Amino acid sequence: MFSTDVEYEIIAYSVGDTKAGTKMGKMQLKNLQDESVLNCILWEETLNRYDSKAFRTGNIVKLITASFNEKFNNCLVTTFSVEKEAKTGLDEAQREQYYQALMDYINKINDEKLNSFLMRFFMEHKEKIKIAPAAKIMHHNYIGGLMVHTLECLQYAEANMEMSIYKFNQDNIFAACILHDIGKIFEYKIDLESGLIDYEEDFRKEWITHSQYGFSICMNEGFKEVAKMIAAHHGRSDWGAIIDLDQKDLEPELYFIHLIDNLSAKFGKINVSLLDN
Repeated sequence: MFSTDVEYEIIAYSVGDTKAGTKMGKMQLKNLQDESVLNCILWEETLNRYDSKAFRTGNIVKLITASFNEKFNNCLVTTFSVEKEAKTGLDEAQREQYYQALMDYINKINDEKLNSFLMRFFMEHKEKIKIAPAAKIMHHNYIGGLMVHTLECLQYAEANMEMSIYKFNQDNIFAACILHDIGKIFEYKIDLESGLIDYEEDFRKEWITHSQYGFSICMNEGFKEVAKMIAAHHGRSDWGAIIDLDQKDLEPELYFIHLIDNLSAKFGKINVSLLDN
C-alpha cells in the first residue's frame, strides 16, 4: 500500500526521449524498510519542477503523489520530496589522496617502460582520472569512483598474489588493474554539481567500449600481456569481453583479473556516502 511516510534511496536515474519528442525520467528506488526495488517513470512536466540535484544517486526521498501498478513495483511519480541529499563523490582532498595512492602502486612497477608509460598517462590525464566514475549505474558511480574501484582491485590483487602458489608477474597484474577501466575517463562525463553521469557521445563514436580503448593503448605500447588481461576482464563476450573466458588454454592471469574486477564491482561501495561508514 502506498504511504507518503516511506523513505526510498535513489539507486539509479536516467533521462531519455519519448516517441513524442518529450523527456522522460526513469528512477529506480530502494525501499529502506524492506529493501524492495521500485521502478518509477517521471514525465517531462515533473522533471521540470525539480533541480537536477534532486535525482542524485543516494538521495533519500519520499513519494508525495504517485500511481502504482497492482504489484506496487512500478509507479508513475508526480511529486516527491528530498529528505536527505547524498554526497556527489569524493571531495578534493579525498581525490588527491586516492590519486597519490594509485601513483604509489605505479611506483611499485619495476619494468621501466611500463612504469614510464603509466606515469606519463596519469600525469597527462590527472584531472579526468580524479573525477571519473567507474560506471553510470552498476558500481562506484560517483565523482572519483573509478579511483576507488581501481585501488580496490590493486589491493585485492596484491593480497591474493602474496598467498598464491602461482607466480604472477606483479608488474603486469598491477598495470592491468590500473588500466582495465581507464577508458572510462573518456567514456563518461559527470556533473560536478549534481553528480549525474552520462555517456560522452564523442567517445562512443570512435570506440566500442572502454575495454577496447585499454586493450588498444596497451597493444600500441607493446604491453601484450596486459592487453590480454584487459580484453578478458569482463569474463564473457555477452558482458563486453573481447576474450571470452570460456575459451580453452587461457593464461591464469586472465581469470585472476576478471575475478578481482568482479569482486570490487560486486562488493565495492556503490554509493559514496557508504565510504564514511
